[in-house]
Order: sequence, then C-alpha cells, then structure tokens
Amino acid sequence: MSTSTDLARARAEAQFKKKEQQARDGEQARAEYNAQQQAMREKTARLRALRLARDRSADGITHEEYGGISKRAARKKPCVEAGLK
Repeated sequence: MSTSTDLARARAEAQFKKKEQQARDGEQARAEYNAQQQAMREKTARLRALRLARDRSADGITHEEYGGISKRAARKKPCVEAGLK
C-alpha cells in the first residue's frame, strides 16, 4: 500500500510543480506584454508629438487657429447650398 501512496504523492507533487511553473510562465508573459504595450504607447506619443511639431512649424498655424478642426477639413472647399461638392 505504501507503493500506491508513494505514486499518488509523486503524481500530486508533479502536478503541483507543473501548476507552479505555469503560474510563473504566465506572470513572465504578462510582464513582457505590459512592457511591450508601454513601449508602444511611449513611441506613439513621441511620434505624435514630433508630427504635431512638424505640422505647426510647416504651417505656422496652430490647431486652435484652425478653430479646432483638422487641416484636411480646413482645406476643403465649402459646399454650395444646393448640396453639390
């Protein structure tokens, strides 16, 4: 009978170790994912700031001077009242 309890204990320990390893792997994967997401947000913010600075210097006009609308919308020709574009 000690053989069957030893086998059961060995299986239980192996299963426990496997679950612990999976938990560690999951924590590591989550940390890597979070680091990648943070790096992407920082890169996006940096590139956006560069783009906005470039646009401001190229036009000499600020976003507020456009009345808060995009440059694309500001360049559009106004439609006539008849609905023609």
